[in-house]
Amino acid sequence: MDIIKNAADYDAVLKDNKSVFVDFYADWCGPCKMAGPVVEALSQIHTGVKFIKVNVDECPDIASRYGIMSIPTMIAFKNGEQAATSLGFKPKEELEQIVKAAE
Repeated sequence: MDIIKNAADYDAVLKDNKSVFVDFYADWCGPCKMAGPVVEALSQIHTGVKFIKVNVDECPDIASRYGIMSIPTMIAFKNGEQAATSLGFKPKEELEQIVKAAE
């Protein structure tokens, strides 16, 4: 899973991939740390979806595009359009539904 470092890379991923799952997180966020292994496991199952992580502290401009006020926030994109969103820590089954929205 790639960690996005700037808006140009983020935009390129959305443009170049039909299905994208974005994990907005911060290093200091406890629930984000809990969600990390769950998202990683889902990325191994759903290989047709591009999984990326965006650190909201390092890339606040990307987070502000979506009005992200709490983390973790997961957003699924299909064909460049927002298909589903999840706020806060969720169990694997619930996150899998978000991933499937991108497929």
